[in-house]
Order: sequence, then C-alpha cells, then structure tokens
Amino acid sequence: MKTECVADISMNSVLAEYSRELYKQYGLLMVDTSYGTGNHSITNTEEHLRKYAQKNFEPSTFGRVTGASTMTKMYCKNARITGTSFASDNGGAVLNRQILAYMAAEPAEGMLTDVDDNIEKLRSAELDTTDVEEMARENQEEIDSIELPTIINEKGEEEEVSLGNPADSVNSQRGIGVLALTAGDRINISTAAADLSKYASKRDKNKGTGLRDNENISASEKLLIDEYYCEKCGRYGKELDKSLLKYQLEYLIYGQNSDYRNLEKMAQTLFFWREASNWLYILGSSSKQSTADAVASALSAVLMVPELKDPVKWSILFAWTFAESVSDVNILLEGGRVPLFKSDSTWQLGFAEMLLFRGNIGKKDCGEGLYYKDYLRMKLGMTDLKEKTARFMDIIEMDIRKTPGNSDFKIDHCLDTFCGEIEVGTSYGYEVKIERVYGYEE
Repeated sequence: MKTECVADISMNSVLAEYSRELYKQYGLLMVDTSYGTGNHSITNTEEHLRKYAQKNFEPSTFGRVTGASTMTKMYCKNARITGTSFASDNGGAVLNRQILAYMAAEPAEGMLTDVDDNIEKLRSAELDTTDVEEMARENQEEIDSIELPTIINEKGEEEEVSLGNPADSVNSQRGIGVLALTAGDRINISTAAADLSKYASKRDKNKGTGLRDNENISASEKLLIDEYYCEKCGRYGKELDKSLLKYQLEYLIYGQNSDYRNLEKMAQTLFFWREASNWLYILGSSSKQSTADAVASALSAVLMVPELKDPVKWSILFAWTFAESVSDVNILLEGGRVPLFKSDSTWQLGFAEMLLFRGNIGKKDCGEGLYYKDYLRMKLGMTDLKEKTARFMDIIEMDIRKTPGNSDFKIDHCLDTFCGEIEVGTSYGYEVKIERVYGYEE
C-alpha cells in the first residue's frame, strides 16, 4: 500500500510540472521534458520521478531531527519511464486528442453546421474547380485568331481596323496580382517571416513508444479542431500580439514562410471562388448579357466581321466577372460581407463602373453574406488535417519560443502520457516493483 501511494503521488507530481506557457496560450497539459534547459531528454523526467518517489519515502523533518524511522525502512532503488506518448506522435494524433478534450465543453454545434453547409454549397456549385481565368484566356485566343478587317485610310494606305473592345482595359489588369489589386492599404500587411527549417514540420521528430497515440477522428471532430484553431490562432484582420507569424490561420492552410505569401495565397483562393460564383450569376443574367451583346454589336470591326461578335461579347462578360470579383475580395479584406452567390441586389459594379473598376472598388459591404473569417473557415475545413496539425505544431513552437525561458521549446518533446516503473527496496532486504500508466486524461 505504501508503494501504491508513493507511485500515485510521484507520477502525479511529474504531471504537475506541465509547461505553463503551453497551458496559458493553448490550454494544453504537457510536460516539457527539457524543463526549459534546452536539454531535451526523457531521462530528465525519469530523474524527477525518482526524486519525487524518494522524497515520499523519506521521514518527515521532525522524524529526521528525532532520529525516527518508518517501520518498513523503504526507499526508492530506481525509477524508470518505460513507455511514453509525446504531442507529435503519430502525426500529431496525441496533440489532436488533447485539443478535442479541451473543446469537449464548447457549444459549437451550430457554427460547425454552418461551415459544413457552406463547404457543401461551394463544392456542389463547383466553385473550387471552375477556372474562369482559363476560360477567359481561351476566349481571348479565339479573338486573336480572327483576322481583323482592313480599310484604306486617308493617305491611301491599307490599315487594320482596331477592334476597340472596351473589355481590353479591364483584361489588361489580370497580370497585376490579386493581392496588389484588392488590398486597400498594403503598407499595413504584416512583413513577418519565419525560417521553417527550425520548426517541427520540417525536422526529424522525437517519438514515443506508441503509448496512447491512436487516431480515429470523425468528420465532426475535424471541424471541432478547426474551431479550436480559430479560437487560439490569429488571422488577417485579427492578429495576435503574442504570435511570430500574424496570419496563423492562413499559415495552417498554405504553409508559406511569410505572412505576405500566406495572405496572397488566400486572396487568390477567394478570387478563384468569387470569379466562379460571379460567372454563374452572369450566365443567368439576361440583362447583363443583353448589355454585352449590344456593345459588341456596335463595334465597327464586328460589323465588318460578324464572327467576332460572340467572342467579343463573352470577353466583355469575362471582364465584368473579373472586375466584380476583384471588388468582392477587396470588400472581404476590408471587413465587409459578400454572399456565396450573388443576386441583382448584391451585384456591385454596373457596366460603366466595370470599365473603370479600380476607381470603383472600395465599397465596404454587399449588405448580406459571409465575412472574410467565414470564407477562411471554409478553406480551413477543406485543408488536410495532417497538414494543419503539422503546421499548428510549428505555430505552437513559434509562439512558445518567444516567452522567457523557452527559446528552444520543442513540441515533440512534450510528454502527454507515460508508463513509470518504480523499484522499491527496504533495509530488511525485501523488494517490490510497481508499474503504472499516468496521463492527463487518466
């Protein structure tokens, strides 16, 4: 019984030395086996276990002063850790188990359903696979392949009739880059960057013995983990002072080494989705198609070469879609709302505004729809869990290393569960050995 009690006290005492910063910032309970020394080894924890066991066999201060001893005269001969489970084991399965335990009390069902529904709507409409830019390029190639008519000018020379396509002024902006077109105040975009080779996802990691590192995560649990990320990580428009990379959710999705590149990737994704959605609206809008048709029909070159009419009409509609999509991404980055699918009331740019679209973006809201954070949640939910887990371990290391005494913190040396073996002897020659498994969810 004495050995049982000492084992319980000693192993719980080891677990009580959890990383305070890891708990403070992320609500996770794990022992940093380096104990802030930079020497990452499970033997450090074995020594702590042995120390606690021996202390609990020793007489009290009063007993030592009076020379008293226990009846059994027991002492700790040895203490070993024979099994371990670290945060990064099995691709971060141990880390995800703690995250789910943390989130167990969160009333997030309604929000998770909304995210799941939005992802389903996006995929059902093929917004994630419809490449409008490629269609626009093919249409332009068709226009370029048609020979323009010629006329005799005032000098008696033959010259080619200019097409005069009004969409050209818009289409010429396509190569500028989405973030450059849409970010209203680029000077405030974070310039933070990280050397990813120093972090968990890019290095060989310490591994445990396979103790409690199983993974069986359901679809709803994956969304719950995403909700945890949204609670603990910063993003564009909601940066955290404590973080190295400010756009952490964007990093989870894209894994680029700088805030600018991660935000750029997200802006490109938003533009791809918005262009596909706006194209669907254009295809169903008889008024906009009629406008494009009338403009195309009035061009001199089209009057002379009728086969140019349809390609030019579609060129105008592609330009209109492009301009509207740039406006949408700008609205989202500025904190406004854009619905997943447009209607007549939420469409922003008229024909004249489209032609000078860079001077007409900057409207703050469509009046209804989703915010940037909602689109970000959708993309987060569509990103592979293994990739997000690996990158989240990077984020943890980036942030914990910024705190005092943790400059060499490594998540793969953070202990979640361990099997401890304590060997006990007595002055009478008797011995006993006890082995127990302890962890934060036992």
